[in-house]
Amino acid sequence: MQFKKILIANRSEIARRVIRSAHECGYHTIALASPHDGNALYVREAGEFHALAGNFPKESYLDHEQVLAIAKKTKTDAIHPGYGFLSENAVFSGECAKAGIKFIGPTPEAIELLGDKTKARTLAKKLGVPTPSGTTEALKDESEAIEVAKKIGYPIMLKAAAGGGGKGMRIVEDESGIHEALKRAKSEALSSFGDDRVYIEKYITSPRHIEFQILADSHGNAIHLGERECSIQRRNQKLIEESPSVVLTEEMRKEMGEAAISLIHEAKYEGAGTVEFLVDEKGKYYFLEVNTRLQVEHPVTEFVTGIDLVREQFRIAEGEKLGLKQPDIIVRGHSIEARIQAEDVWNDFLPSLGKISYVRHPGGAFVRNDNALFSGLEVSGFYDSLLSKLIVWDIDRLKAISRMKRALEEMRIVGVSTTIPFARFVMKNKTFQKGDLSTKFITEEFTPEVRDELRQNYINKNAGAFLSVEAYLDKKRERRLFVGAK
Repeated sequence: MQFKKILIANRSEIARRVIRSAHECGYHTIALASPHDGNALYVREAGEFHALAGNFPKESYLDHEQVLAIAKKTKTDAIHPGYGFLSENAVFSGECAKAGIKFIGPTPEAIELLGDKTKARTLAKKLGVPTPSGTTEALKDESEAIEVAKKIGYPIMLKAAAGGGGKGMRIVEDESGIHEALKRAKSEALSSFGDDRVYIEKYITSPRHIEFQILADSHGNAIHLGERECSIQRRNQKLIEESPSVVLTEEMRKEMGEAAISLIHEAKYEGAGTVEFLVDEKGKYYFLEVNTRLQVEHPVTEFVTGIDLVREQFRIAEGEKLGLKQPDIIVRGHSIEARIQAEDVWNDFLPSLGKISYVRHPGGAFVRNDNALFSGLEVSGFYDSLLSKLIVWDIDRLKAISRMKRALEEMRIVGVSTTIPFARFVMKNKTFQKGDLSTKFITEEFTPEVRDELRQNYINKNAGAFLSVEAYLDKKRERRLFVGAK
């Protein structure tokens, strides 16, 4: 089937990214927008847009009926869900099929099997893929959680059975923390995915987070495009991603890649997806989950392989066979992504809301900035705090780090606090430069003492960034005159 119209059931930077590849393929694009997003860049760039009723996710981008009604009204051929929202929703995928609209992603059956974390764990065990101890069914109640935790030992992780992106996850150190953690995990899971089921698994202390990007068609062909390391996280949400990982040997890469493909084949999966693993301090790996969608960090894989993953999603959805085999996948150089969030890094990464008054985008060779930023953009609490994804490539890891440092120095966002200072800190950090990483990086390296010292240095150097745009620019001009800079 050759598509003519594509509806993008998402917003912000991922909507812009999908629209770009869709236009390159010659598709007419249809955007959706809540009232808050009515003036967003992706709305202006799409072929047409249609309004959604409300601002909260349940009233807009998570509302099946609204999205499908617009798709039918516009006679769209296919829906690209991006990531988050409806991207891993088996019910919505099935509703699209019933309406004769292609869901650009896996079948409902594959999402049910792999997108549901408990079912995916069961499948991994069946195939002999190592998994952490825990449950393969959602918890019935708090008493069951306490009983399982006692059996496998603390610390444990409570995790949403549906969705991903760090939502609905809580680490619990002892029994006293079970009640509140379970309550919060269920509430967050329901809010994010419309599903409050939570399961439990043994928490692996100080692991590395390694994930394999896969592509699979509807003809039984599947390949992986190497791995990404996503170990630098806060509250189980990734902040820095890179490819390839410095910790994997070729033997490990081959074994983990084959394990990922075995899961994909067994589920009769089609489309893009990610199989995630944890690697402990002894180099042993464990299956974590499958994200049955495009990942936020997919651009680092695109940089090192030269493959447009969204375009491949389109080709697969149209029924084409994969044009690549595993030996064709060659990883060249090194790529790093920094997520720029609207968060106050000096105040425990709390969300920062307000109006953006000034943006300066970085540029130069092999610098990519996926964003939806413009002067006047209102950053609200309705949606995720992601503002931009800054991605760089170079011939090796140290050169890529150097390029990222320079790009971060160029980047400016005035009006809200962002994670740019943290990303700069990471690139200059000796532990990161050596590749000695784990998910404990922030706890161990970005300590309160380090943070306070960096904060004062940052304020001294970038005082204008906390002022109006006019004051900021005046401050920069004054500083240039003072130090004789050009």
